[in-house]
Amino acid sequence: MTPSELWWFLPIGYLLTIAVETPILIAGLSSPHSLRRRFFAGFWLTACTYPIVILVLPLLLSNYSRRTFLMVAEVFAPVVECLLFWLAFDWRSSATQKEVARDFIAIVIANLASFGVGEILNAWQWFGLVN
Repeated sequence: MTPSELWWFLPIGYLLTIAVETPILIAGLSSPHSLRRRFFAGFWLTACTYPIVILVLPLLLSNYSRRTFLMVAEVFAPVVECLLFWLAFDWRSSATQKEVARDFIAIVIANLASFGVGEILNAWQWFGLVN
């Protein structure tokens, strides 16, 4: 894809991603986090990583296979989102290891779900993307 196509796709993909990930985070994040924080996390975490996954990594990894891109992107996003969430909300709080683990698991599941939905839509060529 060209940079202009990536920029065109960015808002569509972002909205789809938060539509998939936010409900999972609302249900999955540990109980000390308020509903407001859970909603915020759905928008903010994706806003932090999605531009890199959609705009930067495809260009950096353009000489590599799609499989390599997916492996890098789908490891990068949840790892960075877990770190950001932990830095923003958990590391100074009295969060237990169990609560932090639950938060990380929710973030990883949300990312896997949005990846899965994206792959299904891509397989149907709903976005006009080519494998």
